[in-house]
Amino acid sequence: MEALLVSTGTVALAELGDKTQLLAFLLAARFRKPLPIVLGILVATLANHGIAGALGVWITSVLPPMALRWVLGLSFIAIAVWMFVPDKLDAAEDRKLRFGVFGTTLVCFFLAEMGDKTQIATIALAARFHDLVSVVMGTTLGMMLANVPAVYLGERFAHRVPIRLLHGVAATVFALLGLATLSGIGRAFGL
Repeated sequence: MEALLVSTGTVALAELGDKTQLLAFLLAARFRKPLPIVLGILVATLANHGIAGALGVWITSVLPPMALRWVLGLSFIAIAVWMFVPDKLDAAEDRKLRFGVFGTTLVCFFLAEMGDKTQIATIALAARFHDLVSVVMGTTLGMMLANVPAVYLGERFAHRVPIRLLHGVAATVFALLGLATLSGIGRAFGL
């Protein structure tokens, strides 16, 4: 249960103001068909985070515990720093759409998540918890918690959210997770 909850919270925070959330706004504004967009986000996230989680579990089998602790701690700190890098939608994500609403959402979200901070967080969380199913369920739930409202609220909500503040809060959480992991304090909290 801990892996599920930590993974959900971590990704939900990291996703606030992320390019995939901006993509959700864009797709909702363009198509005005929320259900296929939400389903496309779900399938893309399950596939992408499933691959990332499997990589994280594999990493634990090849790295000794002390090296893994440093990799995880530094990864969380790197994600904290990364939170301050502005996200931009790639030109490929804004091309003419050929696969319908569901297919376009699926392809765009899968590609947008490649190398994204939430994908890296999924790798780190799977390595930490050794629980692929709970971590992927949690990171997917976190992604859905952040993006489903974006789909349903559309652009009206986007202009009212203080994205910089949300990035600051998320960065602080990641930095604290990283420092707790590096110092060993994190073991008391399951990190």
